[in-house]
Amino acid sequence: MKRKKLYEKELDKIQNVKMTLETQVINLESAAQNADTFKAMHSGTSAMKKIRNDVGIEKVDDMMDDIREEMEMANEIGDAIAQPVDPLMADEDDLLAELEELEAEDVESELLKAPSNPVDMPAVPSQKLPDLKNDEAEELKKLEAELAGL
Repeated sequence: MKRKKLYEKELDKIQNVKMTLETQVINLESAAQNADTFKAMHSGTSAMKKIRNDVGIEKVDDMMDDIREEMEMANEIGDAIAQPVDPLMADEDDLLAELEELEAEDVESELLKAPSNPVDMPAVPSQKLPDLKNDEAEELKKLEAELAGL
């Protein structure tokens, strides 16, 4: 029985030591992973710094300006290519504009001409208009007063 208890105690000790060793192994593996992660993060940061130093904001601005210039140049080339080759076609726009101006002048001169047929207007009364009756004048003043009070 004593032997059995000694074996059990020894077995417990061995199991505790084994548990401690396994815990240490797990902690070492975790520390190694953390170290690898740190190294990878450090390498990434270094690479980003190098890229940023190589590129720089001034270089990006210069490149964007170059891109804008090239796009403007491409638009100018496209516009130049799109222009008609026939010289009469280019003059057609000028001729149409001149025609519109002439038509506008004709309309304006027509509007400024005096009418050929006299327009009949109503005659202006030659005598004084009759006065309103006193009752109507008083009613009108009352209505005006009511409206002013609103």
